[in-house]
Amino acid sequence: MKTFLKLVILVPLALIAVAFAVANRQGVTVSFDPFATDIPAFALNGPLFVVILIVIGTGIIIGGIATWFGQGRFRRAARLAKRESDELRAEVARLKADLEQQSRRSNDNAGTYPSLPGQTAA
Repeated sequence: MKTFLKLVILVPLALIAVAFAVANRQGVTVSFDPFATDIPAFALNGPLFVVILIVIGTGIIIGGIATWFGQGRFRRAARLAKRESDELRAEVARLKADLEQQSRRSNDNAGTYPSLPGQTAA
């Protein structure tokens, strides 16, 4: 089902991207010099679809980095919770082993329990 949904969504998006690239092959100049409009100090020439895809890719990378830094406190909390969980599991295993060992000792001494005050030994 997931594969079908991916195909239903991704195939039309790919077709739209190809159609966009074919329709926007003309060259554009991207200037990074806000002061010189006639002869910019730093400018790039390229097809419009390449410029747009680079801008989208850069936005995805910057957004991913920002999200990664923003979620740092949650990753730290998860690490601390995992460490605490591992420590508690180890303690439970140790306590079970101790209980089992005490149970074996008490089974070995089952007939030697002292009587309670006010009772006679049987």
